[in-house]
Amino acid sequence: MESLRIPVGDLVFDAVAVGPADGPLVVLLHGFPQRSSSWRGVWPVLADAGFRVVAPDLRGYSPDARPQRVEDYRLPLLVDDVVGVLDHLGAPTAHLVGHDWGAAIAWHLAARHPQRLRTLTAVSVPHPLAFAEALRGDPDQRARSRYMRDWRSPDAEAALLDGGLERIFGGMPGGDVERYVSAMREPGALTAALAYYRAQSLADLDGLGPVTTPTLHVWSDEDRALGPVAAHATGDHVAGPYRFEVLHGVSHWVPEQAADRLAALLLEHLR
Repeated sequence: MESLRIPVGDLVFDAVAVGPADGPLVVLLHGFPQRSSSWRGVWPVLADAGFRVVAPDLRGYSPDARPQRVEDYRLPLLVDDVVGVLDHLGAPTAHLVGHDWGAAIAWHLAARHPQRLRTLTAVSVPHPLAFAEALRGDPDQRARSRYMRDWRSPDAEAALLDGGLERIFGGMPGGDVERYVSAMREPGALTAALAYYRAQSLADLDGLGPVTTPTLHVWSDEDRALGPVAAHATGDHVAGPYRFEVLHGVSHWVPEQAADRLAALLLEHLR
């Protein structure tokens, strides 16, 4: 395993790399409030299969890529970060895998820069238009998503650091919970992570069309944040080859709780 420092513009991203240097590139994008280490149960399987795996700590999670303004966390900038990572790695194309916010970024990158991807895998999060439609028309998804409004509040940091973070991690192994909570207590880390929610805008959806990249969407039926309506509607927004897989009995925290099952699906898709 290698530790990388990846400069993109004025920011520097910490990343982990495993697997042969000349293998097909797979980039793994983590979610909130995780780190690249969320993939540690997945990356050895991919590396052993001959893939070159790079997992960065995203904007706000890498200490040297932690701007202070909310507007610095708009989705177009998050997408540009990943494009910059690919450019730095000298990769015209890559396989892209994302979970939670990493999946949201991956969907947008696939829709807006399809020429940069060989495949897309979105874990937990549906296509952004399917999610928007569910928020408008599905009372269950609206109820599940109330936390997003709460996390835009100026009181969110205090509430989350006062036990709130631990409560969202149902289904995750205890050691992972302790590691992620400890990281969120670093100065500025939680505020940066919450800026993803505070910077969201309906304008992010402007011009977003169907994805043509070969796509695997993995959803788990015990996900408390993301319901079945948007998950099942995601295929309507993929114009390329599409596969939808449901992990039964698994919570939102798929990379930690079901790494073996996820890695097996990834190998089938990437090959």
